[in-house]
Amino acid sequence: MEKIVLQTQGLTKHYAGVQALSDANFTLHAGEHVAIMGDNGAGKSTFVRQITGVEAPTAGKIIFDGREVNFAGPLDAREAGIEAVFQNLALADDLDVPSNLFLGREKILVNLGPFSILDRRAMRRATEEALVKTAVKIPNLSNTIRNMSGGQRQCVAIARTATFASKLIIMDEPTAALGVQETAQVENIIRTLKAAGEPLILISHNMRQVFDLVDRIVVFRRGRIVANLRRDETDGQDVVAYITGAKTGAEFEEAV
Repeated sequence: MEKIVLQTQGLTKHYAGVQALSDANFTLHAGEHVAIMGDNGAGKSTFVRQITGVEAPTAGKIIFDGREVNFAGPLDAREAGIEAVFQNLALADDLDVPSNLFLGREKILVNLGPFSILDRRAMRRATEEALVKTAVKIPNLSNTIRNMSGGQRQCVAIARTATFASKLIIMDEPTAALGVQETAQVENIIRTLKAAGEPLILISHNMRQVFDLVDRIVVFRRGRIVANLRRDETDGQDVVAYITGAKTGAEFEEAV
């Protein structure tokens, strides 16, 4: 059995009496790629916000890398080794690729407080290495994010995540706004991460993508996990049945 990277036990979140997430038990093993699926409002984003430190759970435990964690914020999660690519990408439009990769983690050549001199050569060199690692192709690293296509922007965000994630990568709908060719590039990056043994959680509505990329599919419905399915033991119709409620999940037992 592979090492457990992430485990949640009874993870629950209430918003002013509204139960957005209820008793979520989830396990991710080393090197495993797991998809989280479900309709809008099913609890997927709420779940990810808890494990990335964006919000604090109302109840339950998060066990990461063998110990219980209570992240005070996203910075705590990042420092623990969790990196996430959200739909808004969080890129700086007026900065070039190396500056975006190292945004908030700049390499300093001379430390003069607010007037420090950045080590731009080192950041560019590290960026080139990161792009090779993730198989991301950006023709001009000096180009600003504003002048890039949606696919290139997404690839920069993924490269940044893969560069600094030491233990877990989370991607939230990474190809939702991309064309066919750009989607293929992002999916190839995910395959590269899989080959490198990087554990990954993928939130996606794209059934074809999920069956092409992951080992296991976890379905959320109305704030609860209703199915935990091995990719090679299920099909799209089965997954849709859980998403829509045609299958209730009453027979669901978590596979770990």
